[in-house]
Amino acid sequence: MKKKTVKIFTVAILLITVFTVCNKEPVQGVSLDKNVLIVGVGETVKLTPIIVPYNAHNIKVNWESSDTDVATVDNNGNVTGKSGGQTVIKVFSDDNGKTAQCAVTVLQPIEPEEMIWVEGGTFMMGPNDGGYWFYDELPRHEVTLSGFYISKYMVTQKEWISVMRCESTWDNEGKGDDKPAWMTSWDDVQEYISRLNALTGKNYRLPTEAEWEYAARGGNKSHDYEFSGSNNIDEVAWYKGNTLEFNPLHPVGQKKPNELGIYDMSGNMCEWCSDYWGKYPNVPLTNPTGPNIGVYRIIRGGAFYSESLYCRNAYRGKMGPNLKICGGFRLVQDKI
Repeated sequence: MKKKTVKIFTVAILLITVFTVCNKEPVQGVSLDKNVLIVGVGETVKLTPIIVPYNAHNIKVNWESSDTDVATVDNNGNVTGKSGGQTVIKVFSDDNGKTAQCAVTVLQPIEPEEMIWVEGGTFMMGPNDGGYWFYDELPRHEVTLSGFYISKYMVTQKEWISVMRCESTWDNEGKGDDKPAWMTSWDDVQEYISRLNALTGKNYRLPTEAEWEYAARGGNKSHDYEFSGSNNIDEVAWYKGNTLEFNPLHPVGQKKPNELGIYDMSGNMCEWCSDYWGKYPNVPLTNPTGPNIGVYRIIRGGAFYSESLYCRNAYRGKMGPNLKICGGFRLVQDKI
């Protein structure tokens, strides 16, 4: 009895399978899970075809790219960016040529336009003698740094988009290819740097707080100005005193550079540093990197909405690493 039951059950399954296969419908339509795709050079993203109806008798599809120099696609719908540009990825069914397509933009990562060499040296970190100061800017202490490269300009929105592969999220007042990328959290910046390094094979990073202040002061060419490049803030910075409400953020590089040829280290948009915030030690330091643990990250330089007091070279800001209140940045390399 058991053998007969098994045979009957097996035959029933076969009949159901045959009936199902024979009654599958032809493909009525094909679509893709994305109509628009942004991919970076060297990055692979999968497109998934959607067959209508799901039990169509032939679900095999073919793929093609209108420009294989820009992006290629394999038989499984994996799209790989090859070079900057635009292409169209098409998918079509074997049985009746139903097609769908996706517009693909491949972004070539844009690196900093120019990196400025900052020769190593020793300087006094903290407020200028006789100037105004806040408690956490003291004690003024000696710091010795090795040489490094720092970007001439802050990272721009165009550069940000080319690496993060996203549409602009900035409002009209703050939007512009040559304006600083802002409203970025410290965590966002770490993702940006990780992606940029993976795409370029280089080792960009944020400056330490000490590196930032040393560069802002003009390194070993410093004239010990209050602001980065001058004692007259209007010469070197966009800040509350000279910024119009309807046009708050400005393109990089419009003001006078500092002694090293670096722009906008005072005003326009404040800048993230790599360090946790902590009190200064009252001892000489060599290549300090800040505390090993903390709650806040250092942010420097002041912004278009800041009073001049907050745009000084010595001013120390702090903010939670996940906050997007302001937050621009520039990049550093130890070697090129």
